[in-house]
Amino acid sequence: MFVSECLSVNTKNHLDIGGCDTIDLIKEFGSPLYVMDESLVRKNCRTYKNAIDECYNGKGKIAYASKAFSCKYMYKIAKEEGLAIDVVSGGELYTAMQAGFPTSEVYFHGNNKSYAEIEMAIQNKVGRIVVDHIFELDTIDEIAKRLNAVPKISFRIKPGVDAHTHEFVQTGGIDSKFGVALETGEAMDIIKYAISLKNVEVVGIHCHIGSQIFIREPFELAAKRLIALMCDVKEQTGVTLTELNLGGGYGIKYLESDDPIAYDEYIEAVSKVVKTVAAECSFDLPNVVMEPGRSIVGSAGITLYTVGAVKEIPNIRTYVSVDGSLADNPRYTMYEALYEAVVANKAGNERTHSYRVSGRCCETDTLIPDIKLCEVTPGDTLAVLATGAYNYAMSSNYNRLPRPAVVMVNNGAAKVVVKRESYEDLIKNDL
Repeated sequence: MFVSECLSVNTKNHLDIGGCDTIDLIKEFGSPLYVMDESLVRKNCRTYKNAIDECYNGKGKIAYASKAFSCKYMYKIAKEEGLAIDVVSGGELYTAMQAGFPTSEVYFHGNNKSYAEIEMAIQNKVGRIVVDHIFELDTIDEIAKRLNAVPKISFRIKPGVDAHTHEFVQTGGIDSKFGVALETGEAMDIIKYAISLKNVEVVGIHCHIGSQIFIREPFELAAKRLIALMCDVKEQTGVTLTELNLGGGYGIKYLESDDPIAYDEYIEAVSKVVKTVAAECSFDLPNVVMEPGRSIVGSAGITLYTVGAVKEIPNIRTYVSVDGSLADNPRYTMYEALYEAVVANKAGNERTHSYRVSGRCCETDTLIPDIKLCEVTPGDTLAVLATGAYNYAMSSNYNRLPRPAVVMVNNGAAKVVVKRESYEDLIKNDL
């Protein structure tokens, strides 16, 4: 019935998440409200970690891509579950450090890291800096020399793979702002140059071909091309790269029609390609890193809203307006991302009416363009499903709206992990 296993309908005909009645949650913690099921987050972490440990005989590592959902509590979960993390900014790195996450298990990504961020990463001894281009490489070398350090680096490679997903989240082709191209020789050139530098240690290569991908073949092809590159580097330079980072991008179920492959199946299928190609060129199996983000937290989250106006425009459509907006979920506005939803206080009722769910911003602020729901009336609670990734992470204060709280639920217990912003929070940096 629902796109996530953590959801059910209770005896009151209310939507439950993680053993908690969503109507009780919104009464206690307010509206709008992000809610995440901690047990499902941890289950997803363990599925990935167990699969990569098994498929690579202990030479694999899962790094949670924290851009999907970043807060101190989430970094604590990742640490407790034995995951590394992927960060893309000084802010994410700072948050992880404040949560006590070991910097040796941090992979620092980004196509345009600032000088200060690179310095911060080197000073705090992050495990890997994933280098995007030659200007960044020279900056790292310069800062490392000044700090008398030799950071470990890898390179983001564009493997020329079509990810078969939305063009806005395809990142593995040659026409991408990320990384260096494989097919032009740019990748080999920068690796050779880096090997000649004294203040960096080149340990591996990385790729990320896109997001919300439902098929195995693009991942298998990217792995094949990157292992071949590692073999070529060894042949041409005598240097053996020891780490292959294959990024993330595994799809989740947003709609009933979505059919993602089980995540451990992805890992097993790609491991067969890695092992086969490495054996063919007599290359020792590298340490393999994968970086899931959305697929760890996305399906574990929902957003609860209170319905305000229900406005029928005869012969056109009926609008349901909620107390949220593109400020707490901009994904439809950005790339027409679609969601399922349910009227949480009438969760088991038959879906008989068509609606457009709209937000409260001074925009054409659509959350769901067309959805079948039971009859909706003002004061109902609407739950939008699978919002655990890139909702809180992308939220803003547009129209001076305070960001909602984030509540974690676990086996019937609930706790706030990110406080709701107040009006005072909105003006704290105003002068």
